[in-house]
Amino acid sequence: MAISLFELFKVGIGPSSSHTVGPMVAARRFAGSLETERLLVSVTRLKVSLYGSLGATGKGHGSGPAVMMGLEGAEAARIDPEAMPAHLERIRSRGTLLLAGMHPVPFRESRDLVNYRRKSLPEHPNGMVCQAFDGEGQCLLKKTYYSVGGGFVMDGTTAGTPIIREDDSPQPYPFSSARALLALCREHELTIADIMHANEQAWRTPDEIRSGILELWRVMRECVQNGIRHEGVLPGGLKVRRRAASLYRSLMDKQRVDLISPSLSALDWVNLYALAVNEENAAGGRIVTAPTNGAAGIIPAVLHYYREFCPQADEDGIERFMLTAGAIGVLFKENASISGAEVGCQGEVGSACAMAAAGLAAATGGSPEQVENAAEIGMEHHLGMTCDPIGGLVQIPCIERNAMASVKAIDAAVMALRGDGKHYVSLDKVLYTMRETGRDMLDKYKETARGGLAVNIIEC
Repeated sequence: MAISLFELFKVGIGPSSSHTVGPMVAARRFAGSLETERLLVSVTRLKVSLYGSLGATGKGHGSGPAVMMGLEGAEAARIDPEAMPAHLERIRSRGTLLLAGMHPVPFRESRDLVNYRRKSLPEHPNGMVCQAFDGEGQCLLKKTYYSVGGGFVMDGTTAGTPIIREDDSPQPYPFSSARALLALCREHELTIADIMHANEQAWRTPDEIRSGILELWRVMRECVQNGIRHEGVLPGGLKVRRRAASLYRSLMDKQRVDLISPSLSALDWVNLYALAVNEENAAGGRIVTAPTNGAAGIIPAVLHYYREFCPQADEDGIERFMLTAGAIGVLFKENASISGAEVGCQGEVGSACAMAAAGLAAATGGSPEQVENAAEIGMEHHLGMTCDPIGGLVQIPCIERNAMASVKAIDAAVMALRGDGKHYVSLDKVLYTMRETGRDMLDKYKETARGGLAVNIIEC
């Protein structure tokens, strides 16, 4: 299956790519199916059932509002986060939504949106079933979807076997492992970014690739600025205070807390960038899945570090960074998982750390072997990380976790660049280990809010 850079990196809204963006995509797809099959005008009732992790933590992740907006035809990449509350209030006050943006259908969250907190579909932890009924109660259409992380949505067949819409676009340099990727680099004397760039041309021209990457970078920068601008308390009930704005003022006033050495002050800025993005994500703001919402702050933070603190940083370097990070992300998506509900937070924060480390190593002149080493270091030290958000909210420990992983990514790149690319554990072995560790991990540690910090910290 060919995966584009622009599938891994997508503009969306917070707080979760799997629990917010994915359900919105699925609901919109369901509404589109009703329209295509000319069933829209016959629909008088809807029912959406969320299973597994979606049912367990969907309330804290905004899955319900995302479903309602998706049923109305909203797209995560284009919806205005600040306009969503008014749309939702209209649906709730009138008890009616506009299916596919045109057909009014009665809809009550308490009745028509069901969260099965302890019941899962067998194919994936993030299962979702959409049904439409006519005036006589007959089911007009029933569809099953799986939100598999990063905003990717799989369809379910009538036999219950999940299918993903494969893209068989021919690529000049197909690869499915880090070993194969490095072999292509050696054989054709190309960098990892070159390989990814050539493959990306199966869908876009070089100008479109560059402009698309720079647009993603623009949204990332805008997200950081929004995070710095907004203050107050994050929604959801935990009363988590937003810190990015005050940290920014402190840094601008040069009131830095350099406990070890003034030379480490750059890390204060890295922390700021990551906190700003993830506070915006937690508040439902516009972000870039990188590769998920829960880990959306890491790549922007490391990219900001590259631009602000690395000599000779330029737009070419940003393009190399993103293309290289995308190639590593493809390996995670194809060989393991980027879903916290499937393998724990190692699949989200761990993969983002590896991608960012590889991107930084490439942007600063690392060889393909050094880049692969940077990714391996970044992932190796996140193995076994659980996904246990308190209250089912993408706040604690998620926000700080992004800041910590951003610093790890920079250190991983530095360590790899100080070496010659030779190392004992390959990225492929770490990917295999991450996948196996995720399979062995108890479900209560995989985005269900039934284990770890989620149950050991009292919600106030």
